[in-house]
Amino acid sequence: MSEPSRNRSSAKPQGGPMGGPGGPPGMSLPGAKPKNFKGTLRRLTAYLKPHWVPLIGVLAAAILSTLFSIVSPRILGLATDELFTSVTGGREINFDYIFRLLLMLGGLYLFSSLFAYLQQYFISGVAQNTVYEMRREVKGKLTRLPLRYYDRHTHGEVLSRVTNDMDNISTTLQQSLTQMITSIVTLIGVIIMMLTLSPILTLITVLTIPLSLIVTIVVAKRSQKHFAGQQAALGRLNGHVEELYTGHSIVKAFGQERKAVEEFDTLNNDLYDSGWKAQFISGTIMPLMNFVSNIGFVLICVVGGIMVTRGSIGIGGIQAFIQYARQFSQPITQLANISNIIQSAIASAERVFEVLDEEEEEDHLPGTLAAPAAAATSAASHADGTAAGSVAADQATQPVTRPGFQANVDFEHVQFGYKPDQLLIQDMNIHVKAGQTVAIVGPTGAGKTTLINLLMRFYELNGGRILIDGQDIREMSRGELRSLFGMVLQDTWLFGGPIRDNIAYGREHATEAEIIQAAEAARADHFIRTLPEGYDTVLNEEASNISQGQKQLLTIARAILANPSILILDEATSSVDTRTEVLIQQAMNELMQGRTSFVIAHRLSTIRGADLILVMNHGEVIEQGTHEELLESGGFYADLYNSQFSGQEAG
Repeated sequence: MSEPSRNRSSAKPQGGPMGGPGGPPGMSLPGAKPKNFKGTLRRLTAYLKPHWVPLIGVLAAAILSTLFSIVSPRILGLATDELFTSVTGGREINFDYIFRLLLMLGGLYLFSSLFAYLQQYFISGVAQNTVYEMRREVKGKLTRLPLRYYDRHTHGEVLSRVTNDMDNISTTLQQSLTQMITSIVTLIGVIIMMLTLSPILTLITVLTIPLSLIVTIVVAKRSQKHFAGQQAALGRLNGHVEELYTGHSIVKAFGQERKAVEEFDTLNNDLYDSGWKAQFISGTIMPLMNFVSNIGFVLICVVGGIMVTRGSIGIGGIQAFIQYARQFSQPITQLANISNIIQSAIASAERVFEVLDEEEEEDHLPGTLAAPAAAATSAASHADGTAAGSVAADQATQPVTRPGFQANVDFEHVQFGYKPDQLLIQDMNIHVKAGQTVAIVGPTGAGKTTLINLLMRFYELNGGRILIDGQDIREMSRGELRSLFGMVLQDTWLFGGPIRDNIAYGREHATEAEIIQAAEAARADHFIRTLPEGYDTVLNEEASNISQGQKQLLTIARAILANPSILILDEATSSVDTRTEVLIQQAMNELMQGRTSFVIAHRLSTIRGADLILVMNHGEVIEQGTHEELLESGGFYADLYNSQFSGQEAG
């Protein structure tokens, strides 16, 4: 089981990942506006196709709800006509007729509300299911993206696409889609009802549409780029905030609070500017549309008054028509506002689709070698509780035996560079026998971690090949390959949750006995039992409620439980006290028993017993041999070793 590492900085990389030189270029930011509006809209619409049945329900409910509300002004007009003719004609008012009209009106309002409820019920399911599917795809995509994607994008930017942009799409689908359907149905229905009352007044009302469309198009085009800029600025601000809150102790330690606030103010101002422009420009639609509709309303009142005096239309008809005229402008205004919301949603959708369209890691099909395939399932070999209950205590700390698998590792003429035209490793050749402990030493930026990244196929080679038991690792799937490895890194990664679950992360369906055995082997059982809740103690988000050394013991217990055949260890004792260092070293020694191990060494005194020491500098293995052999040669390693101990003696 490979252990993920927590990158505590979202800043642009200054070199290769995890310290390697010559890293990829800095992060890229989203574009200022959607590059393909129609294509993105079609792609987003495709997510709605599987939900066509509830969408038909939404459409039907919207039509019925709107039709009932459209008929209501006409019924009120009939009641008004009855009252007007009765009063002006000097006859008795037919209250039974008016009561029936009002009763009918109440029923229409009731049914309109019922179908409006059904409309919201259906669209909520469609919106949430659609966004659920998109989130699922993005989550799966993020697990398949290569490390270079995360080198180019800050954590906050990725989170913004997964959360803010998704929420924007969800809100638009749930609210704006129903508004758009209702507005269109209302517009059509109102025009039909107005035609039945007066074609002349309807013509006057319809003549305001071209002017309304011009206003909408002009404003929408101007606001579109600002909505996209608002989402981009929000992503940058989220990245900055995530970075600062993750490393807040470092900011305080170096007295950089003022600089951090200044950077935040700059990004916040960018977001303010984009957001203000987007909201202000889109906000002008409402007053402009009201102005246009009021012009038509004045004309209707003048012409309608003339028609009433001539007897060509009743007072109730004019009353109904004025209500329809108001209803006529409302859906146009809503459609104008919705157009801006859709612009924002399309900008968000495009940012999400950019993630989905990123180039994934190539994952070759497994080769013909059967041994590594067994490795993929060995970590879960005790998945069922009955078999696991009988596992002997000492078996939990021994590597799982796989028929024909030995864990020999060979680097043959390996070439690699984070940039194709700048090779960091020119021609690396390493041969590691099964069960050997290989220490990798060298100055910062020598390429130690790069070698490990290549071994686990976090990056692809530019040339040469890496073999495990004679099989090219590119012939294995990444999951199959990485199931062979266990990692214990200097930068510990523990998630918020019980200690028991953090240890069990190393093996799915691990039993309580196996978890405790792994903790005992890692020298972690004693401190766990001293905690108030023992193995049920819940770690907080940063696991700051336990010490650094205790974190390391838990990660070692997790690796022991995973039972890997090949270990990758990044010395983790530099920031702990002497007693804890001894415990960690003992736990690591037990973990390494019978396994091929790669140790990234910082303290040369801890790897004197290694079977093979690789000395790296500028991406090349410049020396290799045992501790004694390298000291006798008096080369680079001897200088490093002597300088470390002379520095300690001077201290």
